[in-house]
Amino acid sequence: MKKPGSTISTSSKIRFEEPESSSSEDEEEIEQELADVTFGELQKARSNGSHLVHPKPKEEKKGGRANKNRPMEVSCKKPVTRFREIIQGSKKVVRDPRFESLCGTLDVDGFRKRYDFLFANELPAEREELQKQVKKSKDPEVIEELKKRISWIDKQLKSECSQAH
Repeated sequence: MKKPGSTISTSSKIRFEEPESSSSEDEEEIEQELADVTFGELQKARSNGSHLVHPKPKEEKKGGRANKNRPMEVSCKKPVTRFREIIQGSKKVVRDPRFESLCGTLDVDGFRKRYDFLFANELPAEREELQKQVKKSKDPEVIEELKKRISWIDKQLKSECSQAH
């Protein structure tokens, strides 16, 4: 049962049923009046708080989880109730296998066999490449670094030759 003058929503705008045909004229007058309102009058209306909608007071949320699978939400503003005790573990003992008797002794012949490819192929090739870079380079700092690397390679090759013979 609808009463005369009740609202009917046909779109996003709400329209009122009125028996009079002058409703469109009234609407136009209201729109014209609202268009003529100055910003100063709007500021006055807002300053008295008429535009504010009074929000509901915020309720304190209960502790706990919203769902059993979610973590519990806790405010970061509240102080921690108890302190965690952190147990310090003992420091790990660092052992260098070069100086450790548990690792055994160095097998010089096995070392030569395993790393012969370095001394026979890689180091001489790297030495030649570094010498080419020294000739191309014009920066004295870079040349100094390259020469240090070349001298290190020479030492390695000489020590290998002296140990082999």
